[in-house]
Order: sequence, then C-alpha cells, then structure tokens
Amino acid sequence: MLKLTVLNKRVGPIRGRHPWVFSGALKNIPDGIKSGTPIELVDEQGNFLAAGYFNSYSQIAVRLWGFEADKEVDKNFFVARIQAAHELRKDLIENKKTDSYRLINSENDLLPGLIVDRYGDYLSVQFHNAGINFWKKEIVAALNKTMEPKGIYERSDVGNRAKEDNAVIPAEAGIPDQVGDDKKGILFGKIPDQVNILENGLKFIVDIAGGQKTGFFLDQRDKRAALQKYCDGKKVLNCFSYTGGFSVYALEAGAKKVVSVDASQSALNLVEENIKLNKLDNKKSELVAADVKQYLNGLENDPKLKGEKFDVIILDPPAFVKNRHKIHEGLQGYRKINEAAMKILPPNGILVTASCSQHVSLVDFRHMLSEAAGRAGRTVQVLETYTHGIDHPELAAFTEGEYLKCIFAIMR
Repeated sequence: MLKLTVLNKRVGPIRGRHPWVFSGALKNIPDGIKSGTPIELVDEQGNFLAAGYFNSYSQIAVRLWGFEADKEVDKNFFVARIQAAHELRKDLIENKKTDSYRLINSENDLLPGLIVDRYGDYLSVQFHNAGINFWKKEIVAALNKTMEPKGIYERSDVGNRAKEDNAVIPAEAGIPDQVGDDKKGILFGKIPDQVNILENGLKFIVDIAGGQKTGFFLDQRDKRAALQKYCDGKKVLNCFSYTGGFSVYALEAGAKKVVSVDASQSALNLVEENIKLNKLDNKKSELVAADVKQYLNGLENDPKLKGEKFDVIILDPPAFVKNRHKIHEGLQGYRKINEAAMKILPPNGILVTASCSQHVSLVDFRHMLSEAAGRAGRTVQVLETYTHGIDHPELAAFTEGEYLKCIFAIMR
C-alpha cells in the first residue's frame, strides 16, 4: 500500500479523526497516483496515522476511511463498512412502519464520497468523486451481499460538479465535488418507474431515476413527523412542496386544508398521488404550480390572493447557496421568503423554515431569521431546532458535513 508522509505540524486533524487530508499537509505527493489508490498516512517518524484513498492533486489529496494499519481493501472491506452502517439503521429506524432511509452517509460512515439511500427493496447510490468511483465494482458487490436488493440505481448526476479549487463541498450537500462524467443508470437488477415506500406508516411514491437528489428527501423524516402536532384543524401552506412529504403528514394529522406550492407540475402530480395512496381527503388539498416567491408576495399584495390566510407555513427550499462565494446573496434569498411568510402568519402562527445550504451555518440562519422578523415587524420565538436526521450521522470532527437546519417558530 502506498505510504504518504504527513508533516508533524499537520497531524492534529488526522488524530482528531477528520476525514480530509489537504495537499499542504503532505511532505510530498509523487506524480502519477491514480484516484482511488489505497493510501496509508504516516508521520515524519514513520508512525501509522490513518488509511484512505488518493482523491486528487487538488485541495483534498486524501480522503480517510479507516484508522487501522495494513487493512486490505477489497469487497470484504466494503461489506464490513456497509454492515456496520446497516446495523445502526436497523436498530434505530428500520421497522414495520419505515423501510426507507440513508444507508451510507459518505465520510460520516467512513466511506467518503459514497451516498446510498434505501427505498424499500431498492438502493439509490451516488459516487461523488473519481476516487470512490474507482471502487464501484467492489461496492456494488458488497451492497448486493449485505442488503440483497432487487435493484441498484446510480444517481451520480445530481447537482453540478464543481472543481475543488473553486469550492470545497462535501457529499452531504448533494453536490458532487470532483469533475467527471455525470452518470446515472441501473447497476444491478431492475428498477421500476415508481417505488412505493413506507415512512412512519405513511406511503410515498418515489421516482428513483428522475426525482430530486436520490429520489426523496429522506433527511426531513423527523421534521415531517414533528410538524404533525401543529396541524390539527389548521390551514397549512407547504412551499417548495416537491412531492408533498410535509403535505401528507399535515393532512394525516388533521389539517383542515393544505396548499402545496411548487414550480414543478410533475412534482405536484405526485403530491396528488401520494394523498390518494394514503386515502386522505383530496378535497382538503390544493395544488398550485407557481414560483414560491411570487406566490408569497401575492398573498400580501395581490387582491386575488390577499384574503388567503394560513396558520402554518412551511418553507423547505432548495439550496440557495451553492458555494461559499454566494453566501450573502443566498442569505438575502432566505430572508425575503421568510419575511414574506412572517407577514402573512397571524399571531401564534407557526413557521417551519429550513435550509440545506452547507455554507450557511445554523448561527447564520438564526441571524437571518431575526433580520426577517425585524423587517416584518414580528417577534419570533423558536420552539424547536433540528439538524441532520438519525440516519444521517455526523463525525464529530467533520463540521464541513453539516448542511441541514430546520427551525419551528411561533409568531408573536
């Protein structure tokens, strides 16, 4: 196994189990190393530090996947990693009411660059860089042995691939971080056009091949469940509804009306199908194909919409900040939609607001909410704060992997 030497002054993060090793931390990097090559890191005295794979000659040179010396990398290596991740999910999530969850959460499950989501009997996978893609054959074989799925589908097409010298973006943000071919397609078995999944006893249709991310927003499962206590007898507005996860939960909890707004008509069609699938009252559901910003502004200013009032508003937009150079611009986008929602909500109304922008911290997000509240003339009390779901564990050292924030607040 190829050994690379880490400068003694740079071994701290590795000993702290941070999964990235930057090129500047290495004494030298020989030419001609292929992405995916197994690497052992040693300090300047030759003492073993960690193991991983060679990533690239740009910022992140090595990604770590273990802290044991002389461990052979083959199908059995990946089987052990996948089994460990699966055992955690089996203990905490998998049951008769939930059959879908994130199985492999990249760096955080010691398989950097790999995302695997389970949708019932099917797996959706993303290989986020050339290094982990090098091991695709072994990973697919290990997934088959461990999970015995009916089909495995690759979704490495999600997001725009960004050069590492322009942005450092973890796989958790849903944006592949290494230049390469955007790939999608069946890796094993068969994948139906639509897969029915169970989440907390509710049924959802997932388009694995064509849906956003890997087909469904699994990372909002706990937030959808948390929403239900605020919905009984209430009128709910679900903005950026996608296929209606929050909408279905709200109706199941007794909401008197739910309006789902999304720019995609095909996504709204699935909202309708998901409501029918759960045998909920479609008469209590209204679907609006519109730009959310325009719709929210219309609720305040458009005479046709101005009389529409809501007790609960959900804002779950796509990432407004794609790289660290766009933080200010993105925060202004978040402020505008939150300000608009705050102006519409009545006293004691509930705002559920989220951000999946990895470059926006929870502190930044809270500050944005305070600015929006000031401009809207409202006092906002935070009731609940959520981050990653239980099937999206995070390494303590890997703060770069934090991306999801969701706040439940009451308007005063």
